[in-house]
Amino acid sequence: MAEKVLRRRDQAAGSGLRAILSVQSGDAAPIPIPGPPEDADAVKASCDSFVLETFTVEDAWELGHLLYARLLPFSPEKPTLISISLANSGQVLFQCAVGSGTMPDNELWVQRKRNTVLRFGSSTWLQHCKYAGDEEAFRAKFGMSQEQAAKYAIHGGAVPIRVKGVEGIVAVVIVSGLKQHEDHGVIVDVIKHNWE
Repeated sequence: MAEKVLRRRDQAAGSGLRAILSVQSGDAAPIPIPGPPEDADAVKASCDSFVLETFTVEDAWELGHLLYARLLPFSPEKPTLISISLANSGQVLFQCAVGSGTMPDNELWVQRKRNTVLRFGSSTWLQHCKYAGDEEAFRAKFGMSQEQAAKYAIHGGAVPIRVKGVEGIVAVVIVSGLKQHEDHGVIVDVIKHNWE
């Protein structure tokens, strides 16, 4: 079965920024982030990666701002880092901290999650579910030394973006700072609510 190709619902420039302004204008309470499935087959079928009609710098800008708007109500208690980069060059298209209190460690998690998506072609949540979070089993499966394995993370929060008609991954969307199922879940939630 072919994956559904998604198109951004609101094609107007600035929809993500308008979402941020809307959240900032009131006392928005955090809306719970839906949890992703924990079965690897269910993850693969529903939320491992997304195929989009296009993925331009403008799309990355809008997605980044939509994620920011979604995460902003959580930021007083759970600051996060959002990063969206191209797969082929690693060029960062969007990156920002949401709330005060992110640490340099968040940037290391972003890099490790990105490495996992690029090497294995799937979300970090799928890798987590495949190995039941057992990093030692993951390391052994691929014959990695401890030093090699330290470059990868099988913790949710990094999702590959594909584009119709393009072979391979085009971009990687990453959130770091929440619980790992929330890091993954917020990306899935924002894409599913803003792309159709």
